[in-house]
Amino acid sequence: MQLRVSAVQYHLHTIKSFDEFAQQVEHYIKTAEEFSADFVLFPEFFTTQLMSIGDKDGQPLTIRDLPNFTEQYRSLFINLAKQTNMHIIGGTHVILKNDRLYNVAHLFYPDGRVEEQAKLHITPTEVEEWNMTAGEGVRVFETEKGTIAMLTCYDIEFPEIVRMVRAKGADIIFCPSCTDDRHGFHRVRYTSHARAVENQVYVVTTGTVGSLPTVDFMRGNFGQAAVITPNDVPFPPRGIMVEGELNDDMIVTADLHLDLLYEVRKRGSVTTWRDRRTDLYPDWE
Repeated sequence: MQLRVSAVQYHLHTIKSFDEFAQQVEHYIKTAEEFSADFVLFPEFFTTQLMSIGDKDGQPLTIRDLPNFTEQYRSLFINLAKQTNMHIIGGTHVILKNDRLYNVAHLFYPDGRVEEQAKLHITPTEVEEWNMTAGEGVRVFETEKGTIAMLTCYDIEFPEIVRMVRAKGADIIFCPSCTDDRHGFHRVRYTSHARAVENQVYVVTTGTVGSLPTVDFMRGNFGQAAVITPNDVPFPPRGIMVEGELNDDMIVTADLHLDLLYEVRKRGSVTTWRDRRTDLYPDWE
């Protein structure tokens, strides 16, 4: 099985309307379509760009206002997935459930279905400044191109949760991210490599770039898209199939071969997935 993935280094800048947001999204989607991508990944918190629209008094919107755009956000991506016949991981968008805010990754299928995975581990800033709530439970998602999981940013730094989705059958981890400096970026990047080695999976990750000067906690962004592989002979020596230019507005694309994953799990230089000691530590299914 072969599939093609694209990951968007989404450029955040001040906008005046939802239409401007939609036009920017459509630009990236059309670019991925021109590359015949099967999946396209957007970053975490990229819809915070909508907060820069401001209110009738010219003041920036707050995180509590962001769920008001959920219907428009879903409609936009549902239609684009149908039009392009691509699977779109629409980054994350903040939704409101039972008066609680959740940071939720969305998978838009070409047939119009939508699936959600709330972020499971919430950073101190998300809790203290935005009062976000952690999700409860992890899922994998079946597609005609394979089984995937969506683990957002901080989630990838916890090995247990990635082991769980691999045990449930996931071969590709899509990791939308949003980091404001080199430290945060490298935490996500280095642990993405670790998870690919430990579980012999692909990790597709990307982050926001640019700046929202009027939106608190989104003023600084440090991001780069990458497709990360296990470190074994069939793959690039550094475990990087492709990566973008740091902090540039761009999209990267690569082909993933699932048969190579299955081969290295059986006959690789190391067989980390097969050799895990479930007699000592479980898969936490």
